[in-house]
Amino acid sequence: MRRHRNVKIVATLGPASNTYDMIRALHEAGADVFRLNMSHGEHGAIAEQHRIIRQVETDLDSPIAILADLQGPKLRVGVFANGEEDLAPGAQFRLDLDEAEGDSTRVNLPHPEIFKALREGATLLVNDGKIRLRVLDCSKTHANCEVVVGGVISNRKGVNVPDVELPVAALSEKDRRDLEFVCGLGVDWLALSFVQRPEDVTEARALAAGRAAILSKIEKPSAVTRFNGILAASDGIMVARGDLGVELPVQNVPPIQKRLVRACRAAAKPVIVATQMLESMIESPVPTRAEVSDVATAIYEGADAIMLSAESAAGSYPVEAVTTMDNVAREVEGDPTYTQIIEASRTASRTTVADGIVAAAREIAETTDIKAICCFTQSGTTALLTSRERPRVPIIAMTSERGTARRLALSWGINCVMTSELDRFKEAVINAARAARAQGYATTLDQIVVTAGVPFNVPGTTNILRVAPCQESLIYATDPG
Repeated sequence: MRRHRNVKIVATLGPASNTYDMIRALHEAGADVFRLNMSHGEHGAIAEQHRIIRQVETDLDSPIAILADLQGPKLRVGVFANGEEDLAPGAQFRLDLDEAEGDSTRVNLPHPEIFKALREGATLLVNDGKIRLRVLDCSKTHANCEVVVGGVISNRKGVNVPDVELPVAALSEKDRRDLEFVCGLGVDWLALSFVQRPEDVTEARALAAGRAAILSKIEKPSAVTRFNGILAASDGIMVARGDLGVELPVQNVPPIQKRLVRACRAAAKPVIVATQMLESMIESPVPTRAEVSDVATAIYEGADAIMLSAESAAGSYPVEAVTTMDNVAREVEGDPTYTQIIEASRTASRTTVADGIVAAAREIAETTDIKAICCFTQSGTTALLTSRERPRVPIIAMTSERGTARRLALSWGINCVMTSELDRFKEAVINAARAARAQGYATTLDQIVVTAGVPFNVPGTTNILRVAPCQESLIYATDPG
C-alpha cells in the first residue's frame, strides 16, 4: 500500500481498536506499524490482535510491522488503609519494606533494590512526578523523606528514582514470559522499557534469539547518559517522552529528542518519537494546535516514525487520529523548508562500499530525472542505509524475506515490495522496473536507480548500481547481464 509520505505512523491497539474492521481502517488511514502494549491485555487478547493484523496484511497485500512493547520493571508503592492520603509540603513521610497498610506517615515500598541504591539527598517521584520526596536518611529497609511537593498519594502509584541508577533488570519475570510468547507469535519488533544500560539490550537479544528486532525505549536519565552504547546494541530506538519528562526537567526533553533522533539517523537505525503527540484526540475529534506543532517538529527533525498511544488504543477517535498524523506529515514533507532541514542534517560518514553505493544512488536520483531508488535487500541493511540518506525520491525495497519487509515498515521512506529469490542482475532490474510501474512511482518513459549485491541472496554484499529504464524492451537491449 503506497504512502504519500516518508515518516511512518505507529498505532497502539487496545479496547477502541481490537476488531478486524477497525484495524483495517487504521491501516488504510495510514498506520504502518501496530503496537501491542504488553502492560495491558491477556495473552489470548494479544494473540487475537496479532492474528487480525496478519489477516489485514494478507487481505491488502501490504507488509505491516508488529511491535510488542514489554512492560518493564514497574516500581509502585503498596496500599493505604484509607485508600489514599494527602501529603503536605514540609511533612516527613517514610517508605519501607513493612507490608502493613499505609497511613499519613508511611507506606510500603516493596522494592528492596531501591533502598539498596538510595542515598541521602536523592529524589523520589510518585504518581508521574506529581509528588516529590527528598531522602533525609535511608537504610536497606527504609527511607525517611521530606515532602517537597505534596498532593494525594493513593494505592499502588508508580515511583520514579531519577538520579539513581537502580540495580534492576530491564526484563522482569513477566517480561520474560511475554517475550517468549510474542516471539512465538511472530512479532517483528520488541520494545524494551526502562533500559538503563547496553547490557539490558544484550540480555533481551539473547532471549529473542533472532526472532525479533530489538528497540530500546529511552525514558531514564541513565539511558540518555549511556545512549551511544545502547544505540550500538539496539536495532532501533523509541524516544519515550512520558517517563523521560518525569525523571528529567521537562525543558530538557526537546533538546534530548533532537540529539537522539540525529544520532539514530547517523547510525541508520529507526527512531520513533512517542507519547502524548495527539493526547487531546482521546476525547476530541480534532487536536490542539500545539499537538500538531509537536508532531510536525518530530517530522522536521527526521524521525522515522511518530506514535499514537491512548489516542488509538482507548480514544473515541482512533481513525481520525491516524488521519491527522497522515495529513500533518504530508503537509510538512511538502514544505521546501523540510527538505532544507533534512539535507542540512544529513550525515557524511561513509566507510564501506555499501555506504558509497547508496550515497551515489541518492546523488544520481537528485541530480537527474530519476523517479525512484529500488534496492534489493535480504537483511534490510541496504534499505536502512538508503533511508539514512533521506533521498528526495521514493525508496522501493525489494526483498524475498517477509520478515525483512515487515521490519522495514518502521523506517523512513521505505516502501516494501515482495519479490521471488533472484540469481541474475538483469532479473532484478526487470523486477524493479515492474514494481516501480505497478506502485505508480514511474511509467515506461521514466528511469530508476537499482542497487543490489552480487552474488545475490548474500546479506551485506551491496556492490552494484544501475540507472535503468522502466521499459522492459530497453532493459533487454541495453543490459548484457
